Amino acid sequence: MKILLLILSCALCACVSQTKVHSQTEKLASQQKENTISVVLLAGQSNMEGAGNFDALEPSVKQRLSKVSSRVMLSNKGDKAVPLSFTLSPHKKEKYGFEKAFGPELMIGITLAEKFPKKKFLLIKTAYGGTSLYGAWSTNWTAEKAKSSEKGYKQDLPLYKMFQTSIKEQLTLLDQQNVPYKVIGMAWMQGENDAAKEFTSLSYRDNLVEFIQQNRRDTKVADMPFIIGQINSTYGRFKKGPEVVRQAMVDVANTKKNVSIILTTTNSDWEDFPKHTDNTHYNTLGQVRLGEAFANKLLPFIL
Repeated sequence: MKILLLILSCALCACVSQTKVHSQTEKLASQQKENTISVVLLAGQSNMEGAGNFDALEPSVKQRLSKVSSRVMLSNKGDKAVPLSFTLSPHKKEKYGFEKAFGPELMIGITLAEKFPKKKFLLIKTAYGGTSLYGAWSTNWTAEKAKSSEKGYKQDLPLYKMFQTSIKEQLTLLDQQNVPYKVIGMAWMQGENDAAKEFTSLSYRDNLVEFIQQNRRDTKVADMPFIIGQINSTYGRFKKGPEVVRQAMVDVANTKKNVSIILTTTNSDWEDFPKHTDNTHYNTLGQVRLGEAFANKLLPFIL
């Protein structure tokens, strides 16, 4: 009888011990998950760069930003990561009369941080207005291609390489600090310049597929979610260009895994994503809606 009681006592102790170990393991796993920084990549041309007026934002949006900015960092064009906010743009001041500008990153950061109140985020963004996927953004950049499709100093910008360098620098810093991270997706707002020429617009679909695949290879995230912002430009010598690029974006989103698209209207009132009077760049409300749309498209992939 004593032997039986001893066996039962040992078994009970072992069970309690295993339960404690299991509980501690779950706790550590939960803490590591909470400490893992979620990384979002952003790239494109002027509407990714952003022409929203920070000073014109609703007070409620600024209040939302202040509550989450300590958990959302932004690295823009290779610069040091800083808490999410506006960027100073002398160009926007000259063109629109305001200097504190923002792009879709603002509402992407706010929306995701509110959805995941215990998570931290790092947004890595590279965007230059008036650049094409055929030229500056090509994953196989050449001076000849850039010269044929870009203007001025943009002929000397190998943007894909610059973008990847920025990503690697930011992630290396996290590695050096022993901070775990996970790349959760990418937002792409670009295509207006490719739509302006016949040869760049007709090759856009193939170039976009290669761009997505190379980003996935370089980030080592095989099925990285990729969100396309559909263009609705109206300028360029090739009148069919905008529709060719718009359809190419839809085709890629419909046929490639983990690729989604934000559809836009071509109505000149721009009711879905309002624009400035130049009919090209999204204004403050347009950028707010664009950022929210990108975030909402990312959510199904990360929930």
